[in-house]
Amino acid sequence: MTDMRSIKHRIVTTIQRRVANPLNRRVPVQQLLETTGRVSGEPRVVPIGGRRSGNEFWFVSEFGDRSHYVRNIRANGRVRVRLRGEWYSGTAHLVPDDDPVRRLASLPRGNSAMVRVMGTDLLSIRVDLDE
Repeated sequence: MTDMRSIKHRIVTTIQRRVANPLNRRVPVQQLLETTGRVSGEPRVVPIGGRRSGNEFWFVSEFGDRSHYVRNIRANGRVRVRLRGEWYSGTAHLVPDDDPVRRLASLPRGNSAMVRVMGTDLLSIRVDLDE
């Protein structure tokens, strides 16, 4: 029997993949994460919501290891993040010891609320920016 977390994951990711992400990628101020596909080697871009603090950028994945971009980070931590229309290179680190609910409280409210409602396996991620 399929559990409710799997059903929720399937519904949310389908909506994100087909509707929300394609639209959000076109918004000039939308924060984006670019990873390298672990199989294809091609750039993969997803909308995210987080906050920069000095040379760190923090965000929370809704689905942890189930997120393809998390799997891509595990394979290759080099990423780019678009902030206010400008791209920054850095190295992403999965931070399972960080409290993702507490982390969300320090991030932009709108995105954080959606991540809390839609997410099933929250995971904090830190990107150490190169600059």
